[in-house]
Amino acid sequence: MLEKNISGELKKAESKVWHRAPVWFIDGNPVAGYAVRKDSVQLLFWSGQSFKTPGLEVEGTFKAAQARYKDVTDIKVTVLKKWLAESKKIQWDYKNIVKNRGKLGKIGTW
Repeated sequence: MLEKNISGELKKAESKVWHRAPVWFIDGNPVAGYAVRKDSVQLLFWSGQSFKTPGLEVEGTFKAAQARYKDVTDIKVTVLKKWLAESKKIQWDYKNIVKNRGKLGKIGTW
C-alpha cells in the first residue's frame, strides 16, 4: 500500500533498495522510504521535520521525520498524499552531506 501510493505520487522519482529498504530519490537526493521493523512499518521522509502537515515524529539528528504503522488501516491516505506532495518541494540536501561536512542546505522549491 505504501509502495503504491509513494510511486503514484512521486512519479518522476527513482526508486531503489537502499540499506535494505525501498527509498525514492529526486535527482539523487533521498526523499521518502519505508522499512519493516520488528513491531511496525516505519515510513520515513528525509526532510519531514520541515513539512507543514502534522503527524510525523522526529527521527535522527538531521531533518528526517517518521510515521509508524502497526496495521495498514492506520495509514491515512489523504495525509500520506500531503506528505508526499511536500517531499517533492521541501528538501534538504542529503546527497551532498559528506561533501558539505555534515551540513544540510535547502534545495527544492520551498
